[in-house]
Amino acid sequence: MRPASGKWAHGACWERKVDDEDATVNKIALELCTFTLAVALGAVLLLPFSIISNEVLLSLPRNYYIQWLNGSLIHGLWNFVFLFSNLSLIFLMPFAYFFTESEGFAGSRKGVLGRVYETVVMLILLTLLVLGMVWVASAIVDNNKASRESLYDFWEYYLPYLYSCISFLGVLLLLVCTPLGLARMFSVTGKLLVKPRLLEDLEEQLHCSAFEEAALTRRICNPTSCWLHLDMELLHRQVLALQTQRVLLEKRRKASAWQRNLGYPLAMLCLLVLTGLSVLIVAIHILELLIDEAAMPRGMQDASLGQVSFSKLGSFGAVIQVVLIFYLMVSSVVGFYSSPFFRSLRPRWHDTAMTQIIGNCVCLLVLSSALPVFSRTLGLTHFDLLGDFGRFNWLGNFYIVFLYNAAFAGLTTLCLVKTFTAAVRAELIRAFGLDRLPLPVSGFPRASRKTQHQ
Repeated sequence: MRPASGKWAHGACWERKVDDEDATVNKIALELCTFTLAVALGAVLLLPFSIISNEVLLSLPRNYYIQWLNGSLIHGLWNFVFLFSNLSLIFLMPFAYFFTESEGFAGSRKGVLGRVYETVVMLILLTLLVLGMVWVASAIVDNNKASRESLYDFWEYYLPYLYSCISFLGVLLLLVCTPLGLARMFSVTGKLLVKPRLLEDLEEQLHCSAFEEAALTRRICNPTSCWLHLDMELLHRQVLALQTQRVLLEKRRKASAWQRNLGYPLAMLCLLVLTGLSVLIVAIHILELLIDEAAMPRGMQDASLGQVSFSKLGSFGAVIQVVLIFYLMVSSVVGFYSSPFFRSLRPRWHDTAMTQIIGNCVCLLVLSSALPVFSRTLGLTHFDLLGDFGRFNWLGNFYIVFLYNAAFAGLTTLCLVKTFTAAVRAELIRAFGLDRLPLPVSGFPRASRKTQHQ
């Protein structure tokens, strides 16, 4: 009995050690993800902060308390965001992924240090692979000796070129996700706010929820009365979900008349105005691209702030630009998680794997770091891109910029028309009570004939 108990104790100690190692690895990976999300937040705030800083310097040019706010500070912030975005996308996030998946080399000593060795080796191999692919792609796109030799300078040419490719993918991702998110914002806002009684019958929903909960509770209390095999765990989960839904419906029913009759229409009106304004600005920018070459996005090496406003409407126009940038960023995130390709990445409460968290951080960083280029390409602001953000080669291509603006305006209009026609039709059917009418089912008589024939 003693050897068996000693063997059991040794196995338990080994499992505890492995669990401690996994906890340490997950903690390190989570800290890297936190840093990446902080960089993503900085990339989102970068352009709005620059626009607001320019308006503040215009309004208070000689104020002593804002002397710290100058062009060199803004330029340094753009460079730091660019540097940390490169660092997170190319090194930190791959390191976090390989670190969570590593187990150490075969035959080597196990532990966190062994995982670090394996992760570093995998990261070096991945860096060499990506470097070779970028070098070959550069040689194919621009068959020039100078362009190939420039990639040998790692910091000066390789990282900006690689980040240019990543930013281009991020801008394409924003082109797909933002129109979808603009259309989805109406339904998401409608779920969060209390609709007027004409559009929503809370009493009927409460009665249906109570009846379903009572039926499920009766099945759980009397399982022998039903001849079907019942999954008790599934029934308990359904009851908990119905109870949560009933509590939310009770809160919505207790909402004030102002919140019910004024909040929902105002929110829908604000979303409609912001979306229409975005499409209008993009349409005007398309015309500017055809007329004036200065409408093309370009980089700016010296941040000369406080000299001229970047909006024709002054400070009011700058505020509108900031609101539109934040609105499009939120819409792109909503559209990203609503798209069928990335819906599996959506985080779940207490049920999200570490690799899924890393994937979410990478996608959010790609979206947020492409936001300044996205906003300037669509003409939402005339604030020129600072630092390495303005060195992207594809920004000077007229056809890419023009087709991008036209595709955004067309996709957004198409998604809005499709969403509004379907939503208005559904709301009218629900308001007139046509959804409760008994509709004939075409497949039912055919099925009954088959059963009679059998």
